[in-house]
Amino acid sequence: MRKLKTILYKVIFGTDTITGKIFDIFLLITIIFSVIVFMLESIESVNLKYGNLLHISEWIITIIFTLEYILRIFILRKPLKYVTSFFGIIDLLSVLPTYISILISGTHFLVIVRAFRLLRIFRILNLSLYEDAGKSILLALKASKSKISVFLYTIIVIVVVIGTLMFYVEGHENGFTSIPRSIYWAIVTLTTVGYGDISPQTEIGQLIASLIMILGYAIIAVPTGIVSAEMVNVNKKDKESITCSNCGDTKHEVNAVFCKTCGFKTINN
Repeated sequence: MRKLKTILYKVIFGTDTITGKIFDIFLLITIIFSVIVFMLESIESVNLKYGNLLHISEWIITIIFTLEYILRIFILRKPLKYVTSFFGIIDLLSVLPTYISILISGTHFLVIVRAFRLLRIFRILNLSLYEDAGKSILLALKASKSKISVFLYTIIVIVVVIGTLMFYVEGHENGFTSIPRSIYWAIVTLTTVGYGDISPQTEIGQLIASLIMILGYAIIAVPTGIVSAEMVNVNKKDKESITCSNCGDTKHEVNAVFCKTCGFKTINN
């Protein structure tokens, strides 16, 4: 039994083995196919013509994912850790809707959760090589959190004030039937989306709308500039990273204590 678990572990979790890569690629293709099947079922003409085939495909995919989920629990020494992890929950949610739909109608749409399993591509392609880049983005977002929060609060105040103003300027007869609906118009206009379902008819309303549109172009650039500035700061700190006095490796973060190459304790200056 232990030998079987070892073999299965290399296949299911071994990203560096040939069998592991084949299994991961097969799993990724199955996930993509399951999402395509789900989308095709939403097309009425396709569903009427190939409904039975799509239904059979759905059950085959569900059985494959169920077996995979059971095997992962069977192999691991601490299965509870996997079950409660992000991918463990996603794996479970990707099979439950099909079974639940037998008892409760209208729950089949939850199968779209399988799309989240596409995140496994990061493990399959070994994108940990880009871990430093990912950390830089996260650090930049974290550093700009307070600035973006102030920016969002300001935007909320602006759309509330403008929405309220437009409600009284335009009124019910021009489609601004309530303050929340007017705020919706302000958000759509400020973000330059412009659905066109509501539009000001009075000259004063059109003037306000023109000012909001111009303001929108300036506002869109603000969060981009904030994050970009923090990215520059993060990259600058990375360039100032400390050097190991034992092996000379320079690829350390500023707050590093031990060298990640030789393990030597490095003094953070």
